This record gives sequence, C-alpha cells and structure tokens, in this order.
Amino acid sequence: MENFFSTLKIELVYRRSWRICDEAENELFRYIYGFYNTERIQKDLGWLSPDEHEAAWHAAQAEPTTIPASPARSR
Repeated sequence: MENFFSTLKIELVYRRSWRICDEAENELFRYIYGFYNTERIQKDLGWLSPDEHEAAWHAAQAEPTTIPASPARSR
C-alpha cells in the first residue's frame, strides 16, 4: 500500500491543486479506476495491465480442456 500511495502522490497529487474537495475526489476516482487499475502495467502480472491479465485469464478458461488419451500399451 505504501508504494501505491507514493505513486498516487507523485503522479497526481503533487502535480495538481483543486479548489474544492469534490474535484479532488472525482480526480482521484478517475485516476484509480480509469488508469491505475486498468492501464498501468504490473510486474507481478507478467508486465501486463490488470485488464490485459484478466482478459488472458478468461481466454485461458474458455479454452476447452482435453484429457490426453492414455498411451497404448506395448507388449
């Protein structure tokens, strides 16, 4: 969490100023849900964005699973 808050402050808070609290809240929401959670690449996700990682996971789940045939016994 400390890394997240540090990134949030560096990329958003220290670069802007707002007249009222509602403007700040809306901008924070837009940053977190519009960029940070959807587009920002993550090392733990194989350098994919969360959206890309989730799409890849769903695609892998949609693939039909096949049970390999047992090898023929040789005598």
